[in-house]
Parts: sequence; C-alpha cells; structure tokens
Amino acid sequence: MSKKAVMVFSGGQDSTTCLIQALPLYDEVHCITFDYGQRHVAEIEVAQKLAKQLGATVHKVMDVSLLNELAISSLTRDNIPVPTVSSSGESLPSTFVPGRNILFLTLASIYAYQVKAETVITGVCETDFSGYPDCRDEFVKALNKALELGMEYKLRLYTPLMWLNKAETWALADYHNQLELVREQTLTCYNGIIGTGCGNCDACNLRARGLNEYLQNKADVMHSLKHKLQLK
Repeated sequence: MSKKAVMVFSGGQDSTTCLIQALPLYDEVHCITFDYGQRHVAEIEVAQKLAKQLGATVHKVMDVSLLNELAISSLTRDNIPVPTVSSSGESLPSTFVPGRNILFLTLASIYAYQVKAETVITGVCETDFSGYPDCRDEFVKALNKALELGMEYKLRLYTPLMWLNKAETWALADYHNQLELVREQTLTCYNGIIGTGCGNCDACNLRARGLNEYLQNKADVMHSLKHKLQLK
C-alpha cells in the first residue's frame, strides 16, 4: 500500500519547505491550495508553479471564497492596511483570518479520507509566528482528535515546523539543498511580493530575521535543527 500525504500548500516559505521535506518520504504528496479571495492572487500562481516544479503528485486549488465573506482581515480586505510590525498586548494582528486553519485542515482531512492518505501536513509553527491561535500545537492536537472522531478515520495532522524557529526553517531548506529556491521563488510577503518581499510587513520581518540568523550562524543553527528533527 502506497504511503500518501496531503499538504496544505500556500507557496510560502513554510509550506514550500514542508513540501521539500515530504517529497522523499511519501509515495504520493497531494497539495491543496485554498482560494479564499486572499489579497493577492499571486499566492495561488506561486503555489501552482512550485507544486509542479518540485514534483507534487497532485495539486488542487479549491474555492473557499465563503471564508472571505465571514472573516474580516487585512488579508481579505484591501481597505484594511497590512501592519508593519506585530501587534502588541492582547489584540490579534489584523492579518489574522479567523477560522482559516480550522477550515483548511478540515477540508484537507476530508480529501485525505477520500484518497486514503494517513497524513495531512501543514507548516504552522508557534515558535516564530505572528501570534495566531490556530497555529498553536494545542489547537492542532485538539482538531486532530475531533477529525478522527468525526470521520472514524486514523489520521495524523503533522506539523514538522511547530517547534522550529525561522532560522531553523531556513536550515531545513538548506539541508535539502533548496535554500535558493525558497529564498527566491516563495511568496510570504503580506504585500504580495515574491522572494525577499516588501521588507516592511510582519511576515517579511520574520522571514528576513530568520535568514540573517541562519546565514550568520550556519553551523550552530544546523546542529540545532538536526537535534530537533533527529536528522543525520
């Protein structure tokens, strides 16, 4: 029986690094990109290009525009400005899209059920992130249990980046000899600029800070990565 995984794939740094890591580990990797009327259609185009370039078995783009009607965010509304730094205090940043990962992981799990995949992979992380509650390990584990109960299907929501910082995520891309591809061809920027991005938004700040840390301390960061993931 072939080993299959479903990947929630946005074409950003994190999900692309997850795809690079997953491809040698599974017989089939099915990528799903969700079109929820996000601010920049370029995200979908980048995901399509990278899934094909890297060799995903299947790549589907699913229309979930209903989310846009329900979730008001600076990533779903052009008239809400993208913040340049993380929000402080108790409030969530305006880039938070409420329910996004609940919906994405649920739909990806239904797809996994249909194609008999045992794993759904997502690049969420709670080490270096923007404070979104649906990126936390506690949330993923709770949803995983609910999905198994609701479908009577053994399924793993796998989060390979959960405990990695951004420098270690860059190291993981480099470990698989794809640092330049992730650096130049992925889209993480909230303002829709591929590669190094706008340099001002929170996503670009996180990405650049992690890359600089990795490039300045390659040996130490790679050692930390290998220890966390038990890589050779």
